[in-house]
Amino acid sequence: MAHLFICPNCGNRTTETERTAGFSQRAKGCSKCGFGFLFELLDDYYPAPDAAFFVCDQEGRVIGCGRGSFELTGLDDERVIGRRVSDVLGLTFENGEDPVSTVLEWGVRALNKPVKVHAEGDLPARATADLFPAYDDDGGMLLVLTPAK
Repeated sequence: MAHLFICPNCGNRTTETERTAGFSQRAKGCSKCGFGFLFELLDDYYPAPDAAFFVCDQEGRVIGCGRGSFELTGLDDERVIGRRVSDVLGLTFENGEDPVSTVLEWGVRALNKPVKVHAEGDLPARATADLFPAYDDDGGMLLVLTPAK
């Protein structure tokens, strides 16, 4: 059975037959850019070229900023890592929803969620959020923000 993976750093998609590297339980890393781990997708997913990637831990704190994150927010890694993603990016979802909490608590995907991003010191921007849970023992999630056209 093939598993679909995406790298939050470079956006490279791969198909693998194993979820771990060799005989260990260590998660697979990206063969293209060397990023430390990949996110498994249940269906193939094609992010937009200008999409921004944020990796969060089980508490919703940013632990990694990938491709497009600086271009969307104007914030470099040092100002984002370790802080709650909803707070540092000023995420406001339609109808008062909180898909970040839902994804972290229930381990389910949330796709095509309209959101307003108002990162610190930046102008508000409209985007679409796709959120993917981490399918491992540590939890966490991948947040992909695609700026609205």
